[in-house]
Formats: sequence, C-alpha cells, structure tokens
Amino acid sequence: MSKTALASLAIATLLSATSLAQEPTKPANGSAATTPAADAPSAIAITSETSPKDLARAAFLAQGGEKFRSVQNMILRGSVQLYPPNSVQSIPGGFSLITAGDKLRMEIDARPAITFKQIYNGEQTYSSMPNVAVPPLTKFGPGALARFDQPGYQISAIADKKKQRGFRLVDPDGYTTDFYLDPKTGRVMSFVIYYNGLTLGTENSKFKEVDGVLVPTSFSQKFEMPMGAFFAEFTVKEVKLNQQLGDDAFAIPR
Repeated sequence: MSKTALASLAIATLLSATSLAQEPTKPANGSAATTPAADAPSAIAITSETSPKDLARAAFLAQGGEKFRSVQNMILRGSVQLYPPNSVQSIPGGFSLITAGDKLRMEIDARPAITFKQIYNGEQTYSSMPNVAVPPLTKFGPGALARFDQPGYQISAIADKKKQRGFRLVDPDGYTTDFYLDPKTGRVMSFVIYYNGLTLGTENSKFKEVDGVLVPTSFSQKFEMPMGAFFAEFTVKEVKLNQQLGDDAFAIPR
C-alpha cells in the first residue's frame, strides 16, 4: 500500500470523526476534564414512527445540543491501527489533530510506513505528501450535524441498519452523510460519508463527555477506495475543547 493511500485513509477517518468545531470566537483557557459518558435516555423518544427531522434533533441533543454546536476548537491525540486491504496485520501509529472551523493541523506518525503533516490555515494548504487533499471539514459528519436545522440542509429517511434508526443529511452543497442512532440514547453509533465517489463508514464504540459535549474515543473505519477497502481503528487518549490556541497553531512552514 502506498504512503499516499495510507495518508488519505488517515485523513478521511480522523476528519470524519472530529469535524464539528465552528469558527473560533473567544476560546476558553485550560483543559477540558473528561469523564465516561453515561448512557442517558435520549431527550426525544425514538420509535419506529419517529420522523427523520426528529431523529436528527435527537442526535444533535445527544451530542450535547448547543454546547456541541458552540465548540470553537478541538484537540485530539491518540493511537491508530491501519489495515491495508485483505490484511490482518495492522500498521500502528499515533496522531494529533487540531481543528477550528475549516482550519486544521494534523500529524500522523506510523514509522517506518508513514510520517505525515497537513495544515490548512483557512486560506493556504500545506502537506508533507503530494496529492493528499483535505475535504471540507464542516460539510459532513458531525460538522454537518451541528448545522442540521440551518437553511439549505435537507433531512430524509433511510432504511434501518442493525436495528438502529437512521436519517440522511444533505448540506446546501450536496455533501451527504447517513447517520444511524442508538434508539435508547439518540447517540450516533455509525455514519457513512459519500465524498468524491468514495464511501467512508464510521462505527463508534466508546464515548466520553467533555464539557457537556459527547466525543467518540474509540471508533473503527472502513474506507472504500478503487484499490479496495481500508480499515482503521482509532483510540483517542486526550481530548481538549475550546483552548487558547497559539498564533502558530495553523502556521504554514516556509
């Protein structure tokens, strides 16, 4: 498997799970305390008759509601296991990711297979590896869910999956995410993103509540590419929200 393919997999998986931060306003200082998230009932009762719009609202509330929507930036650090197609042997590595609106700084270290850095400062992009593009962070997945009730977003029904209730969310530019919920809690247990002819599926297994926001801390990915399906398993070991970021957080190397 090429380094470019590995980097594309890692980028897509990380961004699909964490693309919820809005444009920064006035960040708070200090680290967010993390505690295991309780399996609280959904604020909206979910039944076989629940409308797609109410399912979207249930998912939004389960993520933290307005606290989820108002996240200004997010910092994640942890480990990753990357699996090439038809392989049971993983490639271990570590990652760090900072997002704020569409800005990001991502570093992946899975030596000797790959080391990678990607930065987008809102205007310019830097990549330590050529031909690895960053999709719009706020157009799909959690980033789209945070905007589900804004003008131009379309919500429709999709078939159930593994006894989970689901809905489709399409942003004003046509970016599409299918969400599947735990009917008891409203949590997003899985979602599927369709981007540039590729399909990326995410399965969440563990969460933590961080300052009232539900953050997946253990999740697996399946990334369908022309060369085959890649798999990845991510474990988030550190979560920080709404930090005072340094001026160089998204600086482009010269």
